[in-house]
Amino acid sequence: MAGSPRESATAREANDGGRARALDLARFIDASPSPYHACEEVAARLDGAGFRRVDEGAAWDGIPDRAYVRRGGSIAAWALPAGVAPADLAERGFRVLGAHTDSPNLRVKPRPDSGRAGFRQVGVEVYGGALLNSWLDRDLGVSGRAFVESGGDLEERTFLVDRPVMRVPQLAIHLDREVTTSGLVLDKQQHMAPVMAVGDRTEGAFRELVAGELGVRASDVKSYDAMVHDLTPSRLIGVDESMLAAPRLDNLCSAHAATTALLDAVASERFAAPALVTLFDHEEVGSASRGGADSPLLADVIERLLLARGGDRQDHLRAVQNSLCVSADMAHAVHPNYPERHEPDHHVFLNRGPVIKINANQRYATEGETEARFQLACERAGVPHQKWVMRTNLACGSTIGPITASRHGMPTVDVGCAQLSMHSAREMCGSADPAWMIAALTECILG
Repeated sequence: MAGSPRESATAREANDGGRARALDLARFIDASPSPYHACEEVAARLDGAGFRRVDEGAAWDGIPDRAYVRRGGSIAAWALPAGVAPADLAERGFRVLGAHTDSPNLRVKPRPDSGRAGFRQVGVEVYGGALLNSWLDRDLGVSGRAFVESGGDLEERTFLVDRPVMRVPQLAIHLDREVTTSGLVLDKQQHMAPVMAVGDRTEGAFRELVAGELGVRASDVKSYDAMVHDLTPSRLIGVDESMLAAPRLDNLCSAHAATTALLDAVASERFAAPALVTLFDHEEVGSASRGGADSPLLADVIERLLLARGGDRQDHLRAVQNSLCVSADMAHAVHPNYPERHEPDHHVFLNRGPVIKINANQRYATEGETEARFQLACERAGVPHQKWVMRTNLACGSTIGPITASRHGMPTVDVGCAQLSMHSAREMCGSADPAWMIAALTECILG
């Protein structure tokens, strides 16, 4: 049956300029199996555009107009108009694009080596609100960072085992006949430990794996932050390639959009407003960490940029009030098999543009003014937009938006691309939406 005019236009958009952006997002995601790798990928793109890394532990004198700092799995990058004075920064404020680098997954425990029934296993802890069933029967790699002793000093190094070294096997239906009628029930402690090999438990096996990837002795690996990832590559799907299937769309889709928008904005002749991208770790577990949205990272960067240019506390407070934060996270598209789970008058769809997220109980930070400002940015960019609220009798999730608004008093709007399968090991969004989100975020900086 022929599609509607809207569906035909969507397919054309997905196969034109939007397709290139979607494919670039796929490359970005596949290069970013952990928050640390995501920060490395963002930093590489910034370096290629002439940005410089700044050390938070150094004095900020003569700080470049285009630079970034890293704090664990978080990164903050800024671009200032040349020669901007503190009074101008205070008057204009910053155009802040915020997102997060982490996703729900399985994280390796400090003493991971275990096993039973003739299998060597790896002890894992469930991170965030993962859909546990989505991790079953998948070929899994492992990635993260390790701290290695080198010449008496500690060196932080990322590692990536991008081959099938683990798997969480599902119980056969013959041993659980009720699974299709009563549902699958998984215990995080008992049922989620991956198998790594056949054989008896081997103490130190996981550390040996990490050390082998790094080319060091196992005794030199003093600690690690490790997590598993699905090995299926990100790809366009559907008969017209109108969808993108990928891991970690929540929220690397937004991290990619914010980074790309910053680079597009500074390359524009219209660039005139101070811009700041903050990509935080640990959103999925509440943001209360050294580099999370509930940390001083955003405030530290703004204050130090002003102080380095001769500004004072008053300039800092004025700049915050004159700023706009666009908190970009993913949004729930209406599910065709579960439409009753969605607010009936606020359905949102794939490939119909960015979603403005609104919640009366402040689970999102959107307010009337910031909603209107983002809507105008979409209109200036020629981008369609949608508005979403949670079904009233269901609990609503949250984002870094309310944390930014309450911690800093900064005007904030919550937005995102629509997706299905949120918090699954493999998620899905529209292939046209990433390009539209980039265009809208770019206009938020330039407008």
